[in-house]
Amino acid sequence: MTDDYHAYSLSDPGLKRNNNEDCYLSAPSLGLWAVADGMGGHDAGEVASAIAIKVLHEHAAQHRPLEDAIQLAHDAVIEAATMGLGAEGMGSTIVAVLSTAEEWQMAWVGDSRAYLWTSDSEGGHLQQVSADHSYVQMLYQSGAIDAEDMEQHPDKHVITQCLGMTQLPHVDVDTINQAWEPNQTLLLCSDGLSDELNDDVIASILCKYKDTAAAAQALMQAALDSGGRDNITLQLIESPLEKVDSLASYTTGKLQTGSSSALMFPIALAGLITVAVVALLWIAL
Repeated sequence: MTDDYHAYSLSDPGLKRNNNEDCYLSAPSLGLWAVADGMGGHDAGEVASAIAIKVLHEHAAQHRPLEDAIQLAHDAVIEAATMGLGAEGMGSTIVAVLSTAEEWQMAWVGDSRAYLWTSDSEGGHLQQVSADHSYVQMLYQSGAIDAEDMEQHPDKHVITQCLGMTQLPHVDVDTINQAWEPNQTLLLCSDGLSDELNDDVIASILCKYKDTAAAAQALMQAALDSGGRDNITLQLIESPLEKVDSLASYTTGKLQTGSSSALMFPIALAGLITVAVVALLWIAL
């Protein structure tokens, strides 16, 4: 594995909080990036997210499967709390990508998100790769609410699982593998970004800025300008495949946003009631 990637990471506490409970990993030599969003308040959330990132990095470097490394991070957060490190009840979301020269694998727990941006001759297409482990996502997938009701739902930030959740001996790590194509970029982010910017805004920024660093900085500034009510962390990772030169000159174009059913993992309806009870115990701060 080489570190020949164009990637950029940013994190900001936002405008309403004094501490930053987010943590990220950028390890291009491993082809590994991750964002973790801690929960539990000062001296707890940032501890949980830092542990999650540290353990993920250690075990991924030993070539453990990504989902196994995340499970071990879950165990480590629980163990740390029992030993008095951080605080009881602390937890963290995580979204991680492991890339090779030909394909990438995504894995996540919680509501930190992954998007796939694909540039094309008409502008580009944004897809949400991950599906939130949240109560509102379960309601939507069960047909109880419509997509347009999700953003304004009063339980929008209730998540159904996270690393460190003591009620869960094992977390259900969702994963997806996909081949890279030219002119693609993955976006990993905490909900501090996705809560402030909808898909159309994210797509328009990624369409406008061709440089990875400039696009990342524009996304961050837009989230701050929109309110910056939470910690904000984002990473952009470009496809290692050579770009198609014919697309290099566009700055605006036709934008498509949405979630592809092929890129989503529906939650089994048989487990909705059980998970919903657990969900009400956890609220992402």
